[in-house]
Amino acid sequence: MRVTAYVCTLLLSVPAVAFAQGEWTEYRNIQDGFKILFPGQPRVTTITWVSESGLTLPGRVYSVDRGPERYSVTVADYSGIEQQGIERAKTCPVKGFETCEGGAIQGIGYWKHDTRGAIIYATHKLMQRDVKVTEFTWGQQDLVEGHYLQTTSNVDQSRTTAFIAMNQMKLYIFEATVPKGYPQPLQFQVSQGWVDKNGNGYRYRSMYNNEFHEIEGHPEPQANPTQD
Repeated sequence: MRVTAYVCTLLLSVPAVAFAQGEWTEYRNIQDGFKILFPGQPRVTTITWVSESGLTLPGRVYSVDRGPERYSVTVADYSGIEQQGIERAKTCPVKGFETCEGGAIQGIGYWKHDTRGAIIYATHKLMQRDVKVTEFTWGQQDLVEGHYLQTTSNVDQSRTTAFIAMNQMKLYIFEATVPKGYPQPLQFQVSQGWVDKNGNGYRYRSMYNNEFHEIEGHPEPQANPTQD
């Protein structure tokens, strides 16, 4: 879980009544390997995620709307991107064209570079909305590293808080939007985490990096079960 002085200060400053509003229930999804507190049962929508280099990947959006508030987790599955890169190379219009065929570092069809840049690409997509960026930092949730982003809408002054990360070749966008004047969505922020194939929560013992551990093939850090 991402724990910072900023979040801890907010937790101490928000009145208890803010946490009592609505029914927050932990939601666990084994298929996509995450857990989160939602203010209700999420809708699940199947999507197609278009990667930075134009490859199409399967994905799902888990979302709950509570009045003017919106909470969502977007998951894009990059596990099949290497095969897509291979298929792209087969239809390359120019034999040996590097950006189509790639190489050891880039990966066939640039799949490695595409995956390396997935967090940056997704973060930039959020920044391209009609918003003002108010905070953009490195972050981590249970030692899975990623980007922490806060924006304010130029249209209605609503505030969005997001954490973008990759874990085991899946891209995650945890996103909460609340109207101007509403308390920070702390329940959603501090409850983000990971579950294994049995639905049990876990936390890595050392920092996890998707490129280092999945693309480059270094052993993943050991994981400890989290208290549920």
